[in-house]
Amino acid sequence: MGLRTPLAAAAAGATVAWCGPALAPLVPPLAAALGLPRRVAPAGAVALTFDDGPHPRGTPAVLEVLREHRAVATFFLVGEQVRRTGGLRDELLAAGHAVAIHGDRHRTLLRLPPRAVVDDLARAADTIGPAALPVHRAPYGIYSPVAVRAVRARGWEPLLWSRWGHDWRARATAAGVAAEVTRDLGDGDVLLLHDADDYSAAGSWRTTAAALPHVLEAIAAAGLRTAPVSAAGLR
Repeated sequence: MGLRTPLAAAAAGATVAWCGPALAPLVPPLAAALGLPRRVAPAGAVALTFDDGPHPRGTPAVLEVLREHRAVATFFLVGEQVRRTGGLRDELLAAGHAVAIHGDRHRTLLRLPPRAVVDDLARAADTIGPAALPVHRAPYGIYSPVAVRAVRARGWEPLLWSRWGHDWRARATAAGVAAEVTRDLGDGDVLLLHDADDYSAAGSWRTTAAALPHVLEAIAAAGLRTAPVSAAGLR
């Protein structure tokens, strides 16, 4: 019994160390302790971010709303979706938005062996191209210690978020998404939304596009502006 207790404690400690980064999106103090940024630095600004695209219908719908409101966003792209959607990545850049790395395939990095993590990052970088910011957000925001090291070994910074709208859920509504993602909105917040439904409820991008005008109005009402993510300005 005396032998097994230290072994069990060691095993539990190893499990916590491995899974700790995966809990960071839900536990802000843990994110801070692990050095995983959730906010941006520009004064008077928030970062509006979209994950999982490009999407042949969702991305253009979001782009149109951003254009109407003269707002700028950062799109965390998935390599396999860039390959499927032709020139949408270039349309994002031409419209003045920033693009960053979400991965090559949308898989939980916590479950991947080290070599698979490295390969996924490399293929994503090759596909999304040199215009991508040196910023990475893991699918589902779930990192492993190996993944954090691999991201930083490429000279990239991981970025989580401080506000999210749960717009990927089947029961989400435009009003609910807008209210949730802008609740207690403040300087430096990173807002998470999704312009694609390939990894979420079918048609959820429509909810996001419908919520977006209200999100942008709330940002303006708070006396804030939208700004692209910058690797040099994360906190």
